[in-house]
Amino acid sequence: MALVRPIRPPAPPTLALHTQAMDNLRFIRDTMETAGSFTAVPGVGGIAMGLSALPAAWVAGRQTSLAGWVTVWVAEAFFALALGFFFARAKARASALSARPARKFALALVPPVFAAALLTAVLLRAGLPQAIPGTWMLLYGTGVVAGGAFSVRLVPLMGLCFLLFGAVTLFLPGAWGNAALAASFGGLHILFGLIIARRYGG
Repeated sequence: MALVRPIRPPAPPTLALHTQAMDNLRFIRDTMETAGSFTAVPGVGGIAMGLSALPAAWVAGRQTSLAGWVTVWVAEAFFALALGFFFARAKARASALSARPARKFALALVPPVFAAALLTAVLLRAGLPQAIPGTWMLLYGTGVVAGGAFSVRLVPLMGLCFLLFGAVTLFLPGAWGNAALAASFGGLHILFGLIIARRYGG
C-alpha cells in the first residue's frame, strides 16, 4: 500500500505572540541604544570643557611653584569632568535615551584618570614634573579611545589626537608643557565639540 505524503512540509512550531513581541522590543531597544550611543558624548559639553581649560592654563602659567601649577590643573580636571558628565546626562534626558552608553563611557574613562592621578604623584616624587603633561594626555586619550568604542568614530579619533599630542609633549622641553595642555585639553575639546554638536546635536 502506497504511503501518503503531505504536499507541504509541516509548519515549524510558532512562538507565543507575547514572546515574539518581547523579543522585538528588546531588539529595538538595543539597536536604538547602539545607534544613539554617540549622544553620550555631548558636543556642547566638549566645548565647555575646552573653554574651561584655557583660563586654567593662563592661571597655571602664572604660578610661582610647581605645587601651585599642579593644583590648578588638577582642579581644572575635576571641574571639566564634572562639566562633561553634567552635559552628557542633560543630553540623554533631553533625547529620552538610556543612560547605558554614558555609563559605559564613564567606566572606560575612570581607570585611566585614576592611573594619571597616581602617576602624577610618582613623577613628582621622582623629580620628573616635565613628564606630567604628556602622561596626562596619553592616559586621557587612552580612556577616550576605550570609551569611544561605544560612540561614533569622532570620539575615538579625538582620543587618538590626545595620544599623539601626549607622545609629542613627552619629548618637548618642560617649559612647553603648559601650552601643550592648553592646546590639547582646550583646543581639541573645542574643535571636536563643535563638530559633534554640528553633526549629532548638543
